[in-house]
Amino acid sequence: MTAAKLPELEALERIIELGAGWLHARVVCEVSVPGQGNYPVYVITLGNPAREAPAVGYFGGVHGLERIGAEVVIAYLHSLVMRLQWDSTLHRQLENLRLVFMPIVNPGGMALGTRANPGGVDLMRNAPVQATEAVPFLVGGQRFSAGLPWYRGPKDQSMEAENQAVCEVVNAELLSRDFSLSVDCHSGFGALDRLWFPYAHKRAPMVHLAEMQALKEIFVQSHSYHRYLIEPQSLQYLAHGDLWDYLHLQSCAQPGRIFLPLTLEMGSWLWVKKNPRQLFSRHGIFNPLIEHRQQRVLRQHQLLLDFLSRAACSHNLWLPTPATRAHHHAQALQDWY
Repeated sequence: MTAAKLPELEALERIIELGAGWLHARVVCEVSVPGQGNYPVYVITLGNPAREAPAVGYFGGVHGLERIGAEVVIAYLHSLVMRLQWDSTLHRQLENLRLVFMPIVNPGGMALGTRANPGGVDLMRNAPVQATEAVPFLVGGQRFSAGLPWYRGPKDQSMEAENQAVCEVVNAELLSRDFSLSVDCHSGFGALDRLWFPYAHKRAPMVHLAEMQALKEIFVQSHSYHRYLIEPQSLQYLAHGDLWDYLHLQSCAQPGRIFLPLTLEMGSWLWVKKNPRQLFSRHGIFNPLIEHRQQRVLRQHQLLLDFLSRAACSHNLWLPTPATRAHHHAQALQDWY
């Protein structure tokens, strides 16, 4: 049975057609929605496939209600495809860089208008990582019922198919390289746009804290008027089953390799403040419903996504050296811990 099309999925498939000469797209898994059919989960790659090249992964749509996250990633991919028709500088950049896109990780949840996937599982609470300290009730992940939000899935079972697909792509395309970055686009936490990094399962600093501080430093230096609050997620709350914690811990088992995962948490309360009627819409709590606000959100985050590609391509110029790493680590402890 062919599923009814999602607007975001239709837009993504049009971009894949437009970029056919430069992109490689494949369906990494399919998600079944009862009464609607099967939805594909696409991974799109472009740039240099050699393992020596650094890589950036762009992810969205992990929570089906947060459609704006998928739309931000799709807008950036569309921009790249359009630029590839005339931008020789971008072509030269892609000779030394790999870009990986999974814009709609949870199409089933998007079709149903739910945070969770069709099985009721919250994909960001589903990885086999247990918090080392107390987590907020329910919000930090629960196993009482799939009928309640933040359900982790049954204990001692494999991760959901969507998460397995993300792990397959991250292991093949990002963790196989000496340096990689990723950003996962979400919405719904507070009135500020936040950039979170691991850990969510404990308050201790991540292994590559010095490298994360160096990345923050070059971003702040080159974007003086940015509006992001950059911090470890643990400063806000702890959670079980965080997928990016799980993947970062996997990367740490490979000495000499660096994987820096970020989560963009767009502050949706600001959209609600400007248009309080959005509170009466389930989608309105997580997405800008007025067209000019949606367009503004899509524009303002393109700089961040493009910065990450440039930072990865030039990582040898800003990563801490053995002589400066202790300084970066100490500065990060002062800033965040």
